[in-house]
Amino acid sequence: MDLIFNKIEESYKRNLPFVAYRKPNTAELSSLFMNTDDLHYSSEFTESGFVFSPFDSKENTILFPLKNAEFITKKISYDDSFIHNDSFENTCMGHGEREKHILLVEKALDKINYNELKKVVVSRKEEVILASFDLLVIFKKLLKKYINAFVYIWYHPKVGLWFGASPETLLSIFDSNFKTMSLAGTQVYKPNEVVWKKKEQEEQQLVTSFIENQLETISKNLSIDKTETIKAGNLLHLSTSVKGTLNSSSSLKELIRALHPTPAVCGLPREVAKRFIQQNENYKRTFYTGFLGELNIKNQKSSLFVNLRCMCIEGEIALVYVGGGITKDSNAKKEWEETIEKSKTMKKVL
Repeated sequence: MDLIFNKIEESYKRNLPFVAYRKPNTAELSSLFMNTDDLHYSSEFTESGFVFSPFDSKENTILFPLKNAEFITKKISYDDSFIHNDSFENTCMGHGEREKHILLVEKALDKINYNELKKVVVSRKEEVILASFDLLVIFKKLLKKYINAFVYIWYHPKVGLWFGASPETLLSIFDSNFKTMSLAGTQVYKPNEVVWKKKEQEEQQLVTSFIENQLETISKNLSIDKTETIKAGNLLHLSTSVKGTLNSSSSLKELIRALHPTPAVCGLPREVAKRFIQQNENYKRTFYTGFLGELNIKNQKSSLFVNLRCMCIEGEIALVYVGGGITKDSNAKKEWEETIEKSKTMKKVL
């Protein structure tokens, strides 16, 4: 395990690309360390390696090819010595963020009330000044704090440094059998107090129905499990597992394009929601709400996760990305409060 952490520090100092990650509820830390700073891309998703894809599917998906990387996997344990330094301070920047986000939500509600949209996910980025910065401390905190999330650190000197702890699987596939999930609805975790209102239930159903419709023509044996409540950090979400088999005439690329971006990160109708996001959010999401993960690794298995609860480090500033799904029953002020709760996933490790 120390081997991976040492190589993370070494690669970062040498400006060489790398990724290290742990899948949800596992004790295995995996990593790819590149030997050059070349940029590689995947367009057909037939390669083998690790992909990092932006929200906008028209933009390039970055690939760390397995053939150009050192791939290391180690068991991980969280004893008392796992994190040595626990003293971080941070100051949030940005005036008028609350008012701006509430106005954005209200604009989205207007579009929904005029029947132009059924749902749209609006987001913001929050700047946090770092009093000090240690990438291993942040990564180790994420690993220890969010056991049931896909936790990662990703770096390319020509792109940036990203961290995340995502609760959402985009897709896992092996031998044509795939599994995805519908994830929507959010509330703060309180012991023995889980009540889902009509707004969250309808939002969840919108996502599930979209996935079912998208997969109808490219898959068979589609099954949709019962919706359940899952915990991600200090938050609860509604989650529905969807399984099926990819048709022999369909490709992994078609499956990915059918699913991404889902209504859980974009909206419905998808292209109308995407256009609203790009015209009104007033910042570029880049890799936030994109996806990342293993592509055709270990017997051609792929495991891809939606890039939620994430941040990008730029110098002495952490850019923390948060958002929420807006439907006809949304309340603008409550949506703002929800983004505050979601931002705590990253802020707790700063």
